[in-house]
Parts: sequence; structure tokens; C-alpha cells
Amino acid sequence: MNIIRIVVAIFLPPVDAFLTVGLGLQFWLNLILTICLFVPGVIHALWLVVRKAQDA
Repeated sequence: MNIIRIVVAIFLPPVDAFLTVGLGLQFWLNLILTICLFVPGVIHALWLVVRKAQDA
């Protein structure tokens, strides 16, 4: 399941952020990062996926 989330994080970072944390601060931050520059949005989404995997 994490591999699918990583692929989604690479191609659609805001979608992955929404699926990981819901409609909160992290989602909006990721959306802004993705709109401004795509790469920081991807990095943030990947960080969210890894952090959630470590918590579980």
C-alpha cells in the first residue's frame, strides 16, 4: 500500500496529502507548495507518507 501512496505522492502530491492527513493544514501547505513549485510539493507529500508509515 505504501508503494501506491509513494507513486501518488510523486504524480499528485495534494491528493496524497489529502488521503494521508485529510483537509487540514498539511493539505493546504502541500497545495501551496505544489502550485508554487512542483518539487517541494512532492517532497512534502513523500515526507507525509514516510511519517505516517513510521507512526503505524
